[in-house]
This record gives sequence, C-alpha cells and structure tokens, in this order.
Amino acid sequence: MFVVLCGLSFYLGGIFCSEKNKISVEQVSKPVDSLEVNPTVSGPVQVKSVSFQECSADLQDYTPCTDPKRWMKYGRHRLTFMERHCPSVFDRKECLIPPPDGYKEPIRWPKSKDECWYRNVPYDWINKQKSNQHWLRKEGEKFYFPGGGTMFPNGVSAYVDLMQDLIPGMKDGTVRTTIDTGCGVASWGGDLLDRGILTLSLAPRDNHEAQVQFALERGIPAILGIISTQCLPFPSNSFDMAHCSRCLIPWTEFGGIYLLEVHRILRPGGFWVLSGPPINYENRWRGWNTTIDDQKSDYEKLEQLLTSMCFKIYKKKNDIAVWQKSSDENCYKQLDAPDNYPTKCDDGTEPDSAWYTPLRPCVVVPNLNHKKLSLESVPKWPERLHVAPDRIGDVKGSSAGDFNHDDSKWKNRVKHYKTLLPVLGTDKIRNVMDMNTRYGGFAANLIDDPLWVMNVVSSYAPNTLSVVYDRGLIGTYHDWCEAFSTYPRTYDLLHVDGLFTLESHRCEMKYVLLEMDRILRPNGYTLIRESSFFVDGIATIAKGLRWDCHVEDTEDVNNKEKILICQKKLWYSHQNS
Repeated sequence: MFVVLCGLSFYLGGIFCSEKNKISVEQVSKPVDSLEVNPTVSGPVQVKSVSFQECSADLQDYTPCTDPKRWMKYGRHRLTFMERHCPSVFDRKECLIPPPDGYKEPIRWPKSKDECWYRNVPYDWINKQKSNQHWLRKEGEKFYFPGGGTMFPNGVSAYVDLMQDLIPGMKDGTVRTTIDTGCGVASWGGDLLDRGILTLSLAPRDNHEAQVQFALERGIPAILGIISTQCLPFPSNSFDMAHCSRCLIPWTEFGGIYLLEVHRILRPGGFWVLSGPPINYENRWRGWNTTIDDQKSDYEKLEQLLTSMCFKIYKKKNDIAVWQKSSDENCYKQLDAPDNYPTKCDDGTEPDSAWYTPLRPCVVVPNLNHKKLSLESVPKWPERLHVAPDRIGDVKGSSAGDFNHDDSKWKNRVKHYKTLLPVLGTDKIRNVMDMNTRYGGFAANLIDDPLWVMNVVSSYAPNTLSVVYDRGLIGTYHDWCEAFSTYPRTYDLLHVDGLFTLESHRCEMKYVLLEMDRILRPNGYTLIRESSFFVDGIATIAKGLRWDCHVEDTEDVNNKEKILICQKKLWYSHQNS
C-alpha cells in the first residue's frame, strides 16, 4: 500500500508540475519590448518602429532616482530620503521630458559662467532667498552670478586667493581635482576652473534651489548627491582636495561618519578645507544663532575627530581652516590600539566599493605600497594626464603598456571624431559625458578644448575609475540600468563606446536611450560607437526620440563597428501652447 501511494503521488506531481511549467513558459514568452533578438541568426538586431509620447509639463525637471514626489516613502533620519531611490521597472516613465516654456539654447562658455537664461532654470525661490548673499540675481530674461557666497562676501575670487596663500600647491599643479560638498550655485568650482583646477560640485536634489542644475547650466561640473548613509560614488584616495563652505553637514555627529567618508575619497597628502561654523567661532558665533561655548565645544570635537583619523592641521587664517590627510604609515598603525575610535577598517573591506555601499564607521587606510598614490608623489598637472599611474596594476588585465596603447588609440579616435562632428572642440559643446570609459582616454585627448568630461565607469565593470582620477580627471560610478544623478537637459554631448554590447544582457536598450534623451540638451549630440549588430536597432529607437541620425565608419573602417551620430531636436510641449 505504501509503495502504491508513493507511486501515485509522484505521478500526480509530475502532471501538476509539467502543467505549471507550461503556464510559466507561455507567460514569459509574451513580448515585453520592441527588441526582437533571434539568437540563431547572426545578422543585426531587429527593432520594431517605436514612438514616444511627451511627458506632462510638470515633469520638466524630473530626476527619477531623486524625485521629491517620492520622498515621503523614505526615512527622514540623516536625510536618507534625499539619497538615490530609483522607481521600479513598472513605474518607469516611457515619455519624452519637455523643456520649460520659453527654453533657449544655453549661453556658451565662458560667458555662461557669469549668466544664464532665466527660462532655462526658472527658479524664483533661490533668487529671493540668496540675493542678499550675492549667489545670483535676476535681471530681465537672465540670471547673473556675481560670485558671492555665504562665506565669501567679498567675492569668490578673493576667497580663493586667500585659500591659495594657505595652500601653495593650488598654484603649481599639485592640486588638480577637488570636490565641493554643498556647492551652492558652484561659484567656487567655476573660479577654480580658471586656475587649472577641476572641481566636481556636489549637492542634493531639493524642491527650490536646484543648485546642481544651475551649476551645469553655467557649464561647471556637478552631480546630484548627498553624504547620508551610503558612500559617495567615487573611488578611495582620489580627490586632491575637498571643500565645505558652510555646507551644513554635521561633521561631528554620528561618530564623525561623514568625515570618515571624506577621508576615504581624499588621497594621502590631500587637503580638507572648511569655512563656516565652527571655524573662527571667536569672532563669528553671534551671527550663528548659538553660544560661544557651544561653538568652542564643536570645534574641539572636530579637531579631536580629525586627529583620530590621521588628519593634521595644515593652516588656518580668518574664516578658513585647512587640514591635511596624513601619508605617514605610523599614524595609521596607531589605529590598531585597543579601544581606539575610529577603528581601522579590516582587510576585507573593499575601499573602492561605493555603489549603494553603506558608509563605513572606520578608517579606510591607504595602500601605502603604491609609492605614487600620495599628493606629494603624484606627477603635477598636466604631466600626470599621460603618465600610467601605479594603480593601473590593481586592474585585472591592465598594465602600463595597455594604458599607453589606450591613450594612443584615443588620440586617433578623437581626431577622427572631429572630422565627423566639427562642432566638437568649439564653444558649442561644453558639458560632455563619456558614458562607459575605461581609463579616461577620450577625455584626456579633449583636454585642450573648451569643455569638461564626466567619466562614467560601470558599477559592473572592472574598477578603472581610480586611474581616471590619478590622471587628474573626474568621474563617477554608475549603473546604466538606472537613471543618472543629474537634471534633464544638462549635457551637450554623450559619448558611448560599446555600452550596448557590454550591458544589453542587463539593461533594456529602450530605457538607456530614454535616459540619454532626458539628460541631453536640445540640439545636443550623441556619438555612439557600437557593434554593427546594434547600430540599426539604436537608430530605430532614436528616430522615435525625435533624433536626427546618420551612420559613419570608424577611423580604421572596421566593419564590426560603426559610429552613429545623432542630434536631439528642440521641441516644445503642446501643453504649453
């Protein structure tokens, strides 16, 4: 009887499971996209003709992963609601983001550093709130940026002059890459561009101020971000200097965890510059709505935390204090002492892991085996641009020879690109993104042109972003299955090199191209270098995006690759007419 019952259960189970599997296969086999790939055919990927509707006018400044309309779903503790929280696959927008009513082609660099069209960033709130601090002022159809700020009432240039007196390395090419946390409208970063220093301005998305959007409209490098519970999307030991001018980050709270993140991304010998509370509290405390005892206590806590992390005071004058991250191996050995805080991160902590990685409550100790990692030993700018850094050896399959070959390859490619797209290298293209760079070769060979490049390394690719920073360039980690941390209409040129070949198994082509359309300025360009297998499919979707495209040969007339050059049209929403 037992054997019979067992046999019967297996028989019935087999019938049930086979039917269940049959239903599952039928459900999955339904088409979910316009993409039709037949794995048995070696020809180009086939894509059905597609068109996209216009998004509603209230989405003109839509940032999918930092959307204020979704903030209430997330915690208020440490402002976690302002971090990246991307919509689910089912909530993605499949429409074209319209420009504001009255949008005009942006003013060209370098004039754009001092003025922009009001209708391109129509925010009255920031004008009313910050006009007394001379962040900006509205006159007629334009915003003007006089270079003021909360901590530099005499203008940003005078503020930076004082900073250069304190840090001579800002004058001789020692300091090249900086990050400005809580950047305002990025006047500090804009001033440093004239001094050969490349600044990445960082600020969170907000309802009113649109700090990052103003920065990018001006042609100054910037990205949406906040130091909260997750690491900033940058490798360790990368920036030469970090800056906070009354950025309102509570540095001494939560065990100094925000300072630990600054320590992680700052290279040994790099500088951390702070102005505002509690610096110069003896003379400033009355204007900070506090007491002198509270400010003194805050300053002492700050000094104690910085010392415990192997920072040392470098210089201090008036409202500016400068600390330097130590390159001394003996200081980091002291972190092993019992009951020491903060502790040293254990050897299992990957220091460059920074994509949706929780902040570490420990000190990331620099790899002192790299003799040319510290600021004192890195070649000065511009020599460092074409020198293979020590950290090239940390990338699997990479070497100094491979780096030099890549640099030479991109020299030829960029030369060819300029024949295909003559506006590249002129003042018509300012904000550029290399969407899947390796060593930053594309950016390095555009260094003499009036533009800057955001170098993006996939969070799934080998970590080469540290090499990009060691060259004196800037960039970020990103996963192109998600939206980028920027506002709409912020880049003049998007460069793609094999992104769809590398990521098509994870990221749906349609959504990547919709995201490219979101961040591309009207009349902006895409330069897509891709396998011939994908080019026709990309061109079909691009037509639905209202792009004008044409296909060109590569510099070596390689039939396996083609170059698709597209221009986004300027159109206005029918809802505003």
